[in-house]
Amino acid sequence: MDDIELPEGMNPEVIKHIMYPQNYGKLENPDGTGVAMDEKTNEFVIFTVKLAKDGIEDINYATNGCQDTVVIGSMFTEMVKGESVEYAKGAIAKIEAKLGVLSPQQKICADMVFNAFVASLINVSNLAQGEKEEMHVIKSEESCVIPEGENNE
Repeated sequence: MDDIELPEGMNPEVIKHIMYPQNYGKLENPDGTGVAMDEKTNEFVIFTVKLAKDGIEDINYATNGCQDTVVIGSMFTEMVKGESVEYAKGAIAKIEAKLGVLSPQQKICADMVFNAFVASLINVSNLAQGEKEEMHVIKSEESCVIPEGENNE
């Protein structure tokens, strides 16, 4: 991969996550499960987390979304695994900075990843308060459907 010429402005880390996504799948017996859903396209992102006293012990995601969603999920989970929950909340801005300028559709994909993570933390909190909630779901306010007549630029 070192001898591949990248398009101008392409972060080599993005290529790594395209080729080899990390933390994809479901954790067994997670402390929390969160889902972000685009009801117009039926795309979703699911996060499962295991927490320890000092932070995020393990984290996985799954999606039926596009390649952008997979890459962002992979990069985000790698960045926050083993870190504190507070660090992870701040990592959302750090990931956006790493990704650079995003198209409107890529921004929506990123927001779905981040919302699924936040939903997993809400699920952890709800379960700790005694609620019987299998997962917490956040529905996307925007859809990644490209309105007719617009392109992806």
